[in-house]
Amino acid sequence: MNWSLGLGAGLVMLVAALSPALAKQARCYTTDDGYYDCSFEPLGGGSFEIAAGGYPSFQIVIDTPGVAFGYGRYEEGGNFVALPGTFRRNADDGACWDNDETGVQICAW
Repeated sequence: MNWSLGLGAGLVMLVAALSPALAKQARCYTTDDGYYDCSFEPLGGGSFEIAAGGYPSFQIVIDTPGVAFGYGRYEEGGNFVALPGTFRRNADDGACWDNDETGVQICAW
């Protein structure tokens, strides 16, 4: 019995060690909120989420290279809602995404 408990604990530790902390500290900018410190979390395939206490959270979800859809969550624990328009990667600063329809910009460095 001790062997199986040790094996289970070892597997949990191994999974934890192999699962890198994906969220990283970043500097963010949104048209509505200006510059602020945030958490940047890759979602895979170039998509990402930014979040910070006291600010809306945003997801940029890649559709095709350089083109994405945006989602915003405006209250803690709320659901993400689709933002209008399409976001395109900014040609001058690849950390920024510009919305074709609304003029909103979301950046994370």
